[in-house]
Amino acid sequence: MFKSSSFGKSADSARDARYPNLNKPAAPAPQTSSAVAPATPAKLAEPAEPAKPAKAASDSDNSIGNRLIVGPDVKLKGAEINDCDTLIVEGRVEATLDSRIIRIAEQGSFEGTVGVDTAEIRGRFDGELTARDQLFIHAGGHVNGKIRYGKILIEEGGQISGDVQAIAANAASMQTAIKPKPVISAV
Repeated sequence: MFKSSSFGKSADSARDARYPNLNKPAAPAPQTSSAVAPATPAKLAEPAEPAKPAKAASDSDNSIGNRLIVGPDVKLKGAEINDCDTLIVEGRVEATLDSRIIRIAEQGSFEGTVGVDTAEIRGRFDGELTARDQLFIHAGGHVNGKIRYGKILIEEGGQISGDVQAIAANAASMQTAIKPKPVISAV
């Protein structure tokens, strides 16, 4: 079927035409003179500085800081939580908290008194909550009790009930109650 004498020759000749120097021997490598080692020894490498832990990328709400996470199967009862920047509740907490941020997960619940800058509720809160800057109630979040907030945002499906007041409105009503009224005098 194939002629053994011509098999592959046309491919070889085409390759030889494309690469004319392919079958030629390589030029000998240039001879180097035997070099004498320099009179001064080469400088030894110095040890590297110890590795420093990388800082995690953070934004204002996700800073690592002093963070406490109450896991999904954990119950924390009768505690007073201080010096905690962020409390993340995935389980059940009955406590008093003064912090920067509280986050209650979908399955989490908190009962007690809370004073924070930002409250983010996906689960359940019962008690007294003061969110000085912002109260954010996600869909499925339930907040019940005495609630004070700077700004409030409630997603569709989020619920809030109880004594609910804005902090600014509270302060303004206090000032008008104390502010003296001018007396009109007839001359």
